[in-house]
Amino acid sequence: MAQTASKTVDQPTASAERLAVGSRRAGLTDVVGRAVPLIFTLFFAALFLLPLYWMVVTSLKALDEVFADPLVWWPARLVWENYPQALAQFPFVRYFANTATIAIPVAIGTSLSSALVAYAFSRLRWRGRDAVFYLILGTLMIPNWVTLVPLYILFNKMDWLNTYKPLIVPAFFGDPFSIFLLRQFFLRQPQELVDAARVDGASHARVFFQIILPLSKPALAVVALFAFINSWTDFFNPLIYLSDPDKYTLQVGLFNFFGLHVVNWPGFMAAAVVILAPIAILFVLAQRAFIEGITFTGLRG
Repeated sequence: MAQTASKTVDQPTASAERLAVGSRRAGLTDVVGRAVPLIFTLFFAALFLLPLYWMVVTSLKALDEVFADPLVWWPARLVWENYPQALAQFPFVRYFANTATIAIPVAIGTSLSSALVAYAFSRLRWRGRDAVFYLILGTLMIPNWVTLVPLYILFNKMDWLNTYKPLIVPAFFGDPFSIFLLRQFFLRQPQELVDAARVDGASHARVFFQIILPLSKPALAVVALFAFINSWTDFFNPLIYLSDPDKYTLQVGLFNFFGLHVVNWPGFMAAAVVILAPIAILFVLAQRAFIEGITFTGLRG
């Protein structure tokens, strides 16, 4: 009888111990499951930030520390003088104004023209709409080098060389990727709003400007930011179409700085940091709208 009572007491105890062990294992598995993705994320984030870190650190090194062996990961003394010296040799203000003169109209033109085309593809019903849309998407497969010579000849015939027109005017005729992005966003908007406005007698222009655009601020912010960054960092097109040094953009000017001061690596990196700073500041200020636009347009993974 005593043995039976002992077994009865031991069975709940053993069950409780098994539950405790299982709970600890589940907790450990949960911790590992969260830690592994975090470690991978931090690792690849560090790899991504390494070139940026090296650029900033090199801009603050002395010249003899740039190619020192072993590598100097942090300078013995921060040489802040590299920045004023680089800006004295690099007309940053002029190149900044030239680049802004191109990038701001490009961002505005790309956003407005792409939104108009995207509205036509998402809200208007017309024969061949899908075929034309797929044709526009197909142009994304065409390398820029294929159209370089024809465009150069065309702009030469129009007497646009050595002006900002070849860099600005094409943005007002839509961008395939931006059209796709905005079309996906417009399709997510309630069709009932458009139908109600049309029943009340609103034209498509009024629907577009008073209903669609106010609801599309996050997507428009993403398109404008992409267009601005692409124009700001564009090196090849200004190099092809501009020949007057007074009209150079920051990227072309930085290339010339590299050619004139090839041994001054700290100064070169300092100039690169100064050029990168406006883009970094813009991204920080527009980060919330950028993330919302990416989320609402369905580009997230």
